[in-house]
Amino acid sequence: MNDGLHVVIGGSGGTGSAVIDELLRRGHRVRSVSRNPRKARPGVEAMAGDLASADAASEAIRGAAVVYQCANPTYHRWTTDFPPIQANLLDAVERAGAKLVMADNLYMYGPPDGPLREDTAQRATDRKGLLRAGMAKDLLAAHAAGRIRVAIGRSSDYFGPGGVNSGVGELFFGAAAAGKQPRWLGSLDQPHSLGYLPDMAAGLVTLGEHDDADGRAWHLPAQPAMTGRAWADRLSAVLDRPLRLGRVSRPMILAAGLFSPLLRELRGTLYQWERPWVVDDGAFRAAFSAAPTPTDEALEATVAWFHARAAAAG
Repeated sequence: MNDGLHVVIGGSGGTGSAVIDELLRRGHRVRSVSRNPRKARPGVEAMAGDLASADAASEAIRGAAVVYQCANPTYHRWTTDFPPIQANLLDAVERAGAKLVMADNLYMYGPPDGPLREDTAQRATDRKGLLRAGMAKDLLAAHAAGRIRVAIGRSSDYFGPGGVNSGVGELFFGAAAAGKQPRWLGSLDQPHSLGYLPDMAAGLVTLGEHDDADGRAWHLPAQPAMTGRAWADRLSAVLDRPLRLGRVSRPMILAAGLFSPLLRELRGTLYQWERPWVVDDGAFRAAFSAAPTPTDEALEATVAWFHARAAAAG
């Protein structure tokens, strides 16, 4: 599984960019596919492609050995845009004879009663959770039927270099790095697992490289679950200055949702921030001898990236 072309769908996004970095680090040939491709990095073939088109999906995946699906439609359009993208992707991967690695989240589990494991009952009732559960079920059914080889890597909200489009990206880490008030969704006192983007990317590439990862979902390496206050304390120590942590409450989100489709969509998954949201990644760690980056090291790299981005913007 180490030979051949590795294709990253959504290569311009946070997850896709991190996966490309990891693939290059491991010496793979890489093609990055996105609707608005950035200037190609050395060693990366950049291709424009919108998987809403079956022809574009086939062209994007032509010649691939492994395909990483890291693309996300606009948040409030998941239920309309995701199904045709996945259908086109599945057909194209099957024709190419490639392996598919899906970058997934944890929405399908619904409100939890304890730590989230791969065998936790999927009890989602919101639209996004039901959609994610159905998409994963369809992919694993295609694997079981022998149509394609599939491995699914699941993770919680992420942070890290390039990590802006998540519940803690600009709102928490970006604001703190810029000297502004960081804000945390929901409760400040419930533990919440976060993923560090380079760890998530390394996990996805590991799934792509190992045939024994096929046919199931895995929880990718996660940082130790901490409360919003604890995350702020750790970040404050890295920044070497106090942080005045703010909170984005349910009433605030409900009010803002009257004007913002994106915030309106958060209502169905706010339980993730209002009760313990703890990821058990033990199966992945045991199978692949993997461990997450130490938290302070991850925080330092994240802050450095936000500072560098601000300096580059002038």
